[in-house]
Amino acid sequence: MEFQAVVMAAGGGSRMTDLTSSIPKPLLPVGNRPLLWYPLNLLERAGFEEVIVITRKEIQKMLNLDTKMKLDFVCISDNMDMGTADSLRHIHQKIKTDVLVLSCDLITDVDLYEVVDLFRTHDATLSMLMKKTHEPTEVVPGQKGKKKPVEQRDFIGVDDTGKRLLFMANEADLDEELVIKRSILQKHPRMHIRTGLMDAHLYCLKKYVVDFLVENRTITSLRSELIPHLVRKQFSSAASLQQGLDNKEEDQKKKEQASLDIYSFIKEDNSLLKPAPDNSCWNDHRGDMSETLHEGKVRCYVHIMKGGLCYRVNTLGLYIEANRQVPKLLFNLGLEEPLVHGSAQITDRGMVGSDSIIGSSTQIGEKTSIKHSIIGSMCTIKGKVKITNCIIMNSVTIEEGCCLQGSVICHNAVIEKDADIKDCLIGSDQRLETKGK
Repeated sequence: MEFQAVVMAAGGGSRMTDLTSSIPKPLLPVGNRPLLWYPLNLLERAGFEEVIVITRKEIQKMLNLDTKMKLDFVCISDNMDMGTADSLRHIHQKIKTDVLVLSCDLITDVDLYEVVDLFRTHDATLSMLMKKTHEPTEVVPGQKGKKKPVEQRDFIGVDDTGKRLLFMANEADLDEELVIKRSILQKHPRMHIRTGLMDAHLYCLKKYVVDFLVENRTITSLRSELIPHLVRKQFSSAASLQQGLDNKEEDQKKKEQASLDIYSFIKEDNSLLKPAPDNSCWNDHRGDMSETLHEGKVRCYVHIMKGGLCYRVNTLGLYIEANRQVPKLLFNLGLEEPLVHGSAQITDRGMVGSDSIIGSSTQIGEKTSIKHSIIGSMCTIKGKVKITNCIIMNSVTIEEGCCLQGSVICHNAVIEKDADIKDCLIGSDQRLETKGK
């Protein structure tokens, strides 16, 4: 087995609590499938047969996934507040090979081999996926009058190929200037700084990075701590880190710090069976002054998607946008399933748009119109209802004469007769009275 796949599905969804307060994030329905289904499907399409899923007991109990893969669930206690690096550290005894880590909120049609082949070709420490940031254009339900949080930009430095990841910094961590180390520019005089890129939270990592995490317990997050650390360490000299160790006057603390450095976890392999590039002067770069492949022991790469779909469903706005794109995504993935479930009951005079999805056992009444919307399972939508740009979750009842636009209606909600709803979020088990607005 070349890689072990790990899906992080224990996060609480702190940026979309309007939804996750009643529905665990991995179970949020996107196109009538739980959010967790999408990264698992990505792995299954790439040929994985087994996946480690880090989650919580309540989520595992509620999951009902249609997959041929063996799912090895590792459940974290509800009272444990663990970051993504903590979670990977928690399962380190299960990790025997290099690892592919994904977040449960990733929805993409990327060819996974684009990222994996970067890792293989360059014998990389890290390869990761990025895509141009997507800002939802539609009004976000329930956000009227709320100030939109200011997103801190990431500054990403890449070489001429656009694949070697040279620099990474978040705006929040900077003073007034963007400082780039001389050691980077000495080896890569031409560096392109990019902003407006989204980290997809898909990482290929060497096994020794997991070993490094086990000994460095102060690192709690992959995204904000480990990945930037690896990018920086590319241009630190392993020799310089060891120079002082033979000096008996060296402080013991410094020795201990050096022993925990990422370089001390990289095992030397003198085998004659190693691939040719590692035993040659072959250089995997052009137009720069970087080292031959075997000299730079820590190497980071990035695949930046130019087309296709790629979303991190970590805000309410992106959750809505992902649902709107699901019909296109399913078509791109070649999943030729009908958008209207065979058990749904639609009257002859009911109208359902070609880009809407209707779940199982849902009933749609006379003269009801549904456009650009996702309707869950076991819903009852009575006559003369108009639904446009909405997400209706499971077991929702919408009575006669209602008009819903740009809204999210959560599980088991009841919308009474002649209600008029626009850009609203109705929580689970809520009831909106007759003619309510």
